[in-house]
Amino acid sequence: MGDDGLRAATDLMRERGVDERAVGAFTRFYGLLEAEATGYIHEDAIEPLGAVRSLADLDSDPDELTHALARSAVLKLNGGLGTSMGVQGPKTALQVRDGLTFLDIIARQVLALRRTHGVDLPLVLMDSFRTQEETLEILARHPDLEVEGLPLSFLQSAEPKLRSDDLTPVSWPEDPALEWCPPGHGDVYIALQSSGLLDTLRDRGIRYLFLSNGDNLGATFDPRIPAWMARDEVPYVAEVCERTRNDRKGGHLARRRSDGRIVLRDSAQVAPGEEQYFADNERHEYFHVNNLWVDLDVLAEELRQRAGVLELPIIVNRKTVDPTRKDSTPVIQIESSMGTAVEVFEGSQALFVPRDRFRPVKTTNELLLVRSDLYELDDASRVVSLIDHDEPFVDLSSDYKFIEDFEARFPHGVPSIREAHSLVVDGDVTFGRDVVCVGDVTVRADSPRTIEDGARLEGDV
Repeated sequence: MGDDGLRAATDLMRERGVDERAVGAFTRFYGLLEAEATGYIHEDAIEPLGAVRSLADLDSDPDELTHALARSAVLKLNGGLGTSMGVQGPKTALQVRDGLTFLDIIARQVLALRRTHGVDLPLVLMDSFRTQEETLEILARHPDLEVEGLPLSFLQSAEPKLRSDDLTPVSWPEDPALEWCPPGHGDVYIALQSSGLLDTLRDRGIRYLFLSNGDNLGATFDPRIPAWMARDEVPYVAEVCERTRNDRKGGHLARRRSDGRIVLRDSAQVAPGEEQYFADNERHEYFHVNNLWVDLDVLAEELRQRAGVLELPIIVNRKTVDPTRKDSTPVIQIESSMGTAVEVFEGSQALFVPRDRFRPVKTTNELLLVRSDLYELDDASRVVSLIDHDEPFVDLSSDYKFIEDFEARFPHGVPSIREAHSLVVDGDVTFGRDVVCVGDVTVRADSPRTIEDGARLEGDV
């Protein structure tokens, strides 16, 4: 622990060719970790966000929208693996609807915007060392996607996983690649610099960057937002939705009492004993959806003044070196969240957006929803709702946790849930073709069972 652990870690990073700014950010976080920094944001240090502007209130004329679009680019975070769902490789390579992967749908959305507005809106993806190769293979299906002079993908940094007991780099000879991890999506600001992409975009006249998760199909580019940013000189925008009971573990925005700046508090930053405040949807009514808009000119100046490091809050992620093996060495992954940069920019704004801009797939529960008859892809490949009420609550048992098991139990597609209020499956159940769920449905099974083709399920089954 101490200087030896830090020196060993940074030596490995330099041997790997990691940019010196990323090494500097890691060094800062390592010091915070040694000092037992928790990153907690205490409830008495913040106050509720208060009233925020709504996307529905942003008006722009067509020329203003086209001008804003011509000065914008889209960046998707694509470094994540779908290990929690049993996906091998990038999560966005998963077929999510109509035989299309996340990446296919993202590509189609961008190409549709270009056709509509006659503007070559650039798309770039920030990949990790584990996702880039397969990502580019999938995007090659869309030969018109790449904009001349700009890459489709750039790599984020890599850092050693640290042993929990002594903070030295972990050794795992069974699979040395598992000794490394990406440093969270807060690394995007350093990676934009070190890749040269920040300068390249600005040299091409791009000023506004839309950043969102690759697995959020609702995060489509809306030119009204950069038009507003240009008109009112807003440097940074964080999209928020109304929190529901399903969002109680998700991050929220608040105002820091000491200086009035907006801050993001994720679940990992909640102090022990303050969970009830974090989960209070009346006190903290807005959910941070991790859709961000950044003025690149302001970002470049902030980075210049801070020697290339924004000094974001630390997130201490405790795992095992092999996430599929709980008996493997306990490790710490030092991470940061890109959304915490909201506190860096003076004049940052929150923007209230409709729920359809938050359509993530983190679990097979959400995959069932997106694949169901609640939604369809429109001509612009946007996921649009076909219902005028709240989507049903879905809770599948652990038998469905991994994608292979999920697909095996829905061999003919997921059931119709357009008339359902909830669907809870407790046990190993395989669904036949054209099954319909109505009202509140609970299916229980103590042993493997099959729901017959065409069954209509209501109540307890």
